[in-house]
Amino acid sequence: MSHSKQYCGRFAPSPTGPLHFGSIVAAAGSFLDARANGGKWLVRMEDIDEARTEADAISRIPYTLEALGMEWDGEITRQSRRKSIYGEALASLAGTTYPCSCSRRDTGEIYPGTCRNGARGAARTIRVRVGNETISFVDAIQGEFGQNLEKDVGDFVLFRADGFFAYQLAVVVDDMEQNVTHVVRGADLLDSTPRQVYLQRLLGHATPAYSHLPVAVNAKGEKLSKQTLAQAVEPGIPVLFNALKFLGQAPPDELLDADIASFWKWAIMHWDSADIPKTTTGSIDEFDQDRIPGP
Repeated sequence: MSHSKQYCGRFAPSPTGPLHFGSIVAAAGSFLDARANGGKWLVRMEDIDEARTEADAISRIPYTLEALGMEWDGEITRQSRRKSIYGEALASLAGTTYPCSCSRRDTGEIYPGTCRNGARGAARTIRVRVGNETISFVDAIQGEFGQNLEKDVGDFVLFRADGFFAYQLAVVVDDMEQNVTHVVRGADLLDSTPRQVYLQRLLGHATPAYSHLPVAVNAKGEKLSKQTLAQAVEPGIPVLFNALKFLGQAPPDELLDADIASFWKWAIMHWDSADIPKTTTGSIDEFDQDRIPGP
């Protein structure tokens, strides 16, 4: 490999419910890209938002991955157990952060910097200052993507009003601590990436290579999720077969009758990330629903 570091990828689901077809697409894409490049593949539970975490999902997600033959390296990490590390990272950013008394209801989607020169009441959150510059990166699937954080986002929250660290900080610190070199995930997180690149620069962390996969959507164009009543997957070859097809690969029908080990051997050997559709969404209606079993 040409990379100076060994490839290290990760799958980082939020355990707010069981894995659905969209989750399997993201898991399979990241797993295959890591294994095809001779790399490590980590699993991390992004349960920093403890109020939304389901205890059953914490155990059910690894069970599903294991049943589907996706073996991970090392121990599964949980964000809820890494708060001290996030606290240290936040403290290291002193000078670029400030306390804020505003709520989203007060300011809207793009924060106007109301509390930059001092909170106007009791501090509720901690924000990081951003500049009037475009933060851009080249995504392996979606191409070049950038945002002017000041105009498009504003100073964003690193510590929330409910006492939890923000996802943007936690994910950057986790990737840094775990030496993640490649992030393969859904395109619903594409918009978050410039904020993460900005934090990586502030923390002195090299930016990983990014690949944002098309997100599976239902007939209404809604992302598959617990909120859109996405069905939990039944572990087996059919859901993996359709995940490969969704990702632009061309598995032969004979693989439907293969065992899990043979399936992954073929998939890893034939994985070609260049064939992944260069779109941000894909409809599950393109596939035979009988091959995406429910619970």
